[in-house]
Parts: sequence; C-alpha cells; structure tokens
Amino acid sequence: MKYNSIFLLLISLFTLSCSETEQADLLVHNAKIYTVNSLFDVAGAMVIKDGKIIAIGDEHEILNKYTAKNAVDAKKRPIYPGFIDAHCHFVGYALNLKQVDLVGTTSFEEVISRVVDFSKKNNNEWIIGRGWDQNDWEVKEFPTKEKLDSLFPHQPIFLTRVDGHAALVNGEALRRANVTNQTKVDGGIVMLNMGSKQDKLRDLTLNESGNKGYEPTGILIDNAVDLVSKVIPQPSSKELTEALLFAQNKLFEVGVTTVDDAGLTKDTINLIDQLQQEGKLKIKVYAMISAFKDQLAYYLEKGPYQTDRLNVRSFKFYADGALGSRGAYLKAPYADVYKQAHYGLMVTETATLEKYAPLLNERGFQMNTHCIGDAANQIVLDIYGATLKSTNDKRWRIEHAQVIAPEDFEKFRMYNVIPSVQPTHATSDMYWAEDRLGEERVKGAYAFKDLLNLNGLLALGTDFPVEGINPMTTFYAAVVRKDAKGFPNHGYQKENALSREEALKGMTIWAAISNFEENEKGSLEVGKSADFVILNDDIMETKEEELLNVKVLQTFINGEMVFKAK
Repeated sequence: MKYNSIFLLLISLFTLSCSETEQADLLVHNAKIYTVNSLFDVAGAMVIKDGKIIAIGDEHEILNKYTAKNAVDAKKRPIYPGFIDAHCHFVGYALNLKQVDLVGTTSFEEVISRVVDFSKKNNNEWIIGRGWDQNDWEVKEFPTKEKLDSLFPHQPIFLTRVDGHAALVNGEALRRANVTNQTKVDGGIVMLNMGSKQDKLRDLTLNESGNKGYEPTGILIDNAVDLVSKVIPQPSSKELTEALLFAQNKLFEVGVTTVDDAGLTKDTINLIDQLQQEGKLKIKVYAMISAFKDQLAYYLEKGPYQTDRLNVRSFKFYADGALGSRGAYLKAPYADVYKQAHYGLMVTETATLEKYAPLLNERGFQMNTHCIGDAANQIVLDIYGATLKSTNDKRWRIEHAQVIAPEDFEKFRMYNVIPSVQPTHATSDMYWAEDRLGEERVKGAYAFKDLLNLNGLLALGTDFPVEGINPMTTFYAAVVRKDAKGFPNHGYQKENALSREEALKGMTIWAAISNFEENEKGSLEVGKSADFVILNDDIMETKEEELLNVKVLQTFINGEMVFKAK
C-alpha cells in the first residue's frame, strides 16, 4: 500500500511537470507570420521573452508549450519583420517637420505662397524649407531670387531642392554667407544670371574670373549649398530631441523599426545614443558618419561602436551630385544641355576617396558612397576594387547606384559591393530621366534587377525626406514600377522590377545584411530581436492597385508595442 502511494505520487508529479508551460512576455498567435528566413517559411505564432524571439512555428505547438503575460491575437492578419530603411536622413526629416514643406508644389508661385504662409505663423530668424522640384512645374526652369528679395529683403531664406543637392536662397542669405559673383567652390556651382534660361545651363559659368557683370541667381548646386547652410544657426539639443521623438512616431506609424541615417555628425550620434540609453528614442539607428576630416580622424582612432539600438561602423562619402539638378557626374555630356558640354561634377576629389578607402578598410569601417552618375559609379567602384582586391565580406556599399555603364556592372560582383537603392527614385525621375541621359544611357539607370542578379541581394530605402517615409511606396515602386498615379500603364523599364519576395527581403533581411546585423534583425527567427509589424492586408498577395492602401496596424520593437492604429 505504501509503495502504491509513492508510485501514484510520482505519476502525479510527472503529469504536472509535463502539463506546465514555459512563461514568456508576449505571445503572438492566430497570425500569418512571414519569417523571411532562408526558406521564406510562414508561421502561425511566435513567443517573445526579454525582447527576443524564443519560439516560432505552428499555432497549436506554440500554444501548448507557452503562456505569456501578454498575448496578441492577430486575427489571421499578416506579420512581417520590422521594415529597415537602408538609406534615409532621419535627422534631416525630423528637422524638416519644423520647416516649410515644399514637396508637391506645382509652380514657383506655389513655393512663394507656402513660404509667405509659413512666415506669418512663425517668428523664425531664418525661413528654411525643402522639397521643390522644377521638373514638376509647367515651366521646368530653376527659379531665381528676385521675388524672394522683394518679399523678404532683410530676412534670410534657404529653400532646398527635393534632392538636397541644390538650393534657392535670397539676397539676404547670400549677403550673410558672403557669397558673390566671384565666389568659387570646389565641387559646386554658384549660378549666375547670364540672361538665358538657367535650367538649360546654356550659358552656365563655373565662376571663373571676369564675372563682375553678372549676379547670382540664388541657385546653389552641390558644395555651393554649404556656403549658406553653414551660417544658419543650428538647433539646440532640446529642439533636436523634440524633433527626433516626434519623427520616430511618424516612422512607427508606417512600420519602420530601423533607419540607416546616411550622414551624421559625432554630436548628433552622441545625442541619439543618449536618448536611446534613456529609453526615449526607441527606433534603431544604423549611423553612417559624415566623412568630414575631423570626424574621420576621431572615429578612425575610436573604432566602430555598437549598442542594442545603435550601430556606428560606416562612413558616408559623396562622389557626385544629383541627376535632377544636373550635378550627377556622367561619362558623356548631359543630353539636355546645349551650347556647352556639361558632365556634372565630382563633389569630393578622387584623391580624397583614394586616401581614405584603405584607412577605413584597416580600421574595420564600411565605406558607403553616394554615386548617381555613371562616371561617379565607375570611379568609386575602381577605388573600392583597388582596396578590396577581389571577393570579400567587407560589404562596402554604393548608395543609389543610379546610372551604371554596361562595362561597370560586373564590378559589383568582382568586389562584392552592395547596391543600396531607392525604388521610388525610378518612379519619381522617370518623367525626365531620359531627357537628361538619352535613350540608350537611360537603360542602365534604376536597373535594380540587373544589380540584384550580380550578388544576390539589394538594400532598399527611400532616401527620405527626398521621398516619402512609407515603405509601402518602396515595395510598390520596386515591384510594380509605377507611381501613385498608376503611370505608366505597363511599368517603367519593367524588366528591372523585383518580385514581391525580393522586395520584402530588400526591406528586411538584405538591408540587415548590408548593416552587418543579420544575426540580430531582418527576419523573425529564434534568437533575433522581436522587431515586427502587423498589416491590415498581405502585401505578398494583394492586388497591385491596392498595395499603396495597405496600412500598419501595430509596430513592435524588441517585443514592445510602439504604435497601434486607432
């Protein structure tokens, strides 16, 4: 009898042990989870503890084994890894939210109207705005400063073009920056009024001697923009903090959990680190350090730096300017510039790029270089090749890789260079890109599928605030190759469209790989951070025309819900 009692007690304890479930912080179930793992598996549930995924798989298997303090019933909705914007300007976007929004203006008159309205509501010393694009106007010419001078004779105005590579300023801004018709700048142009249509550059002067009879139009291109921007008072730490916290909430609303900020200063990186450590800034940041001499010296001595939310291991260089403002450096002259041969320009000397490439390689830093024109891409690919020699895992990136000559594509494969591209640039630029490049050369532009086929991955971003912040527009432009108006009917250069799976990978796991972060994020797998989004529709299956209507319902970072749609 005594032995029977002991036996029954052991059986009871064994049964109780088997029936116990493991405790976790969050259980997500009744879902369609795109893991984006190597097999592109779809799961029904996942479990999160201490910000990490500890289990993912079949619904019943997960529910039988785990319980959690909190549960999310996804109601069969799709879940994806948190979206990574592989090339953007997070800090610039944050500051722009406090400035004049000129995106979508259809004429210079509308630009003026928005500036005037802003000035009435704000008592700022400088009026700063961004987003105009003369290519969207009926008169597709660069504006000039006369109207601004008449309305604001004593208040400085600084209005950046949508690509950030040109600006319109008024006379007071020029005066404060001491910019005149004799001002020269390497890698930039102070445009002068030569009595002709400036946007055609028919009589463009590069500010050589003998220009006293002509005055600046107010248009500054590439490095000339810095002549004025450097005299604008910088925001205080408090102002920048408020802007960053507001901006991150906007990004959470569209499912962005990591931003690759393409150009940050040491002070801003330190502020981001501080705000993240304090738990205020929850968004994750892959920081590309702006390649200024003092910052190169500091970080090359200090070395890479990483926390669970901040990764500082790359430098952002600029090779050339932008195609829209004709600063992109081309092998052959622009097709729509008359009277003189205009090739664009290098904004950083080749010797500087050649000097720092081996130093970055030695110190374990990634080199990420802005290259738009085919000449700029060739120069930088050759510099990369001279340092990297052959195949490698350095993951150096070409940011934009926008126009590539046929003979240079193979260099991406030879040196394992990652193209970091922005699909919405193709659908924004398609209205005028052929004018700039000509019928043959444009075939090597926005060639995302061709670039993907070289190394098997692409990093996708938006370049916001040049474009909008919504990853759905990235996905749509990559897959459909149309703009929001549904133009063109059959897609722009559709042979270079990506599949839906490729586009999703470019916004998640491939972007993570481009950041050396594939073991931490980019897919929903055991051991990785629980960064994920729940959408109201399945972008892998919904009709093309519905993709831009897909909304984010919830966004999670490290298992914490940071956004929930109302």
